[in-house]
Amino acid sequence: MEFHNAFRVFRSYNYRLFFTGQLISRIGMWMQRTAVIWIIYTMTDSVLMVGLATFAEQFPSFLLSPAGGITADRYNRYRVLMVTQVTSALQAVALTVTYHLGYHSLELLLSLSLVLGIANAFDIPARQAMVNEIVEDKKDLPSAIAMNSSVNNLTRLLGPALAGIVLAKYGATLCFLTNALSFIAVIVCLTLMKYSHRPPDRVKKNVWAEFREGWQYTKRQTEIRQTLLLAASVSLLVSTYNTLQPYFAKNIFSGDASTYGYITAATGMGALVSTLYIASQQSNRLLKKILLNNLFILGAGLILMSFVRIEGLYLVMSFICGFGTMSVVPICNTIVQTTSNPQVRGRVLGFFAMATLGTLPLGSLFVGWVAEFISAEHVQLIQGMICLIIAGWFARFLRKPPPLPDIPP
Repeated sequence: MEFHNAFRVFRSYNYRLFFTGQLISRIGMWMQRTAVIWIIYTMTDSVLMVGLATFAEQFPSFLLSPAGGITADRYNRYRVLMVTQVTSALQAVALTVTYHLGYHSLELLLSLSLVLGIANAFDIPARQAMVNEIVEDKKDLPSAIAMNSSVNNLTRLLGPALAGIVLAKYGATLCFLTNALSFIAVIVCLTLMKYSHRPPDRVKKNVWAEFREGWQYTKRQTEIRQTLLLAASVSLLVSTYNTLQPYFAKNIFSGDASTYGYITAATGMGALVSTLYIASQQSNRLLKKILLNNLFILGAGLILMSFVRIEGLYLVMSFICGFGTMSVVPICNTIVQTTSNPQVRGRVLGFFAMATLGTLPLGSLFVGWVAEFISAEHVQLIQGMICLIIAGWFARFLRKPPPLPDIPP
């Protein structure tokens, strides 16, 4: 394994700008998300309400990502991305102003999280499909996709850690303001890019016909179908263990916002190392086997972590589980992007967003609800067992190398 291979994609001018803008913006996003979750948990002392906050922000992706995929296939993805970034910036400004003025109601926090979720439902398919186009050398595409995922993982390390410090010393308003200002960077970087994408020449149908065309294509392609089922299963039933982390920070370790930030940062560190490892692969032929191994690591890690009562050891286990869980999205994303037809790629990525980010809020809400009846420790233990079952169920599929890309005629 050679980690320098992970950075070869930065030879692309457009990708350097794209990566830089997303890096800065997502640090702010994670600071805002951490602050919102901590505020809601301290207001309600309920894991269920934490799940509801995640649900409000991410469930629109489940409903609207297919529409976002159609939009990404129909229109200029650069312009779509600009609109979604401006919308997200306005949401952050509204949250900053209203919270600073003393409006701290749960309903307001959930409503503004819902607005952000709607913007993300159109942002994600366009952004993911755009990565495929701004990388000049297609051999660098797996590296680009993994590095794009590493943005989220690196910012998941930095954002919550910064948010924990800022929350403890200055309050949530500064976290929200930082997120609002961070969008300036991403909009500037997008403006500087040399991007001249035009939608592919094809006969435009009505929206329902295009949705059905994308859905039928996804069902016919066995590799894509199985990948989406795997990603959805892990996102719905396993990755949502993060919903329980405020409980461990406050109730098990008697900590504050800083403790929660450290736990989330440790998870992000493991996720970052995982994506760098994936990006360093010179070929995507071994990615499925790597994913299978990481699922076993994640399942075993969650089982062990449910018994941990020492904060330092819990941080170590958070790192291990972060390493395991965050390999799912970049590897599955790489498989989907490299095997799908460019003419329907936006719609396929819309279904991918639906299978991952769309199912996370459902799982978070369910995990929060179950934790009201049994302990969070038992919920985490059960999730680890489920992860091992999923790994065993998809083992045969993951041992087969991915097929050649679907090239349009």
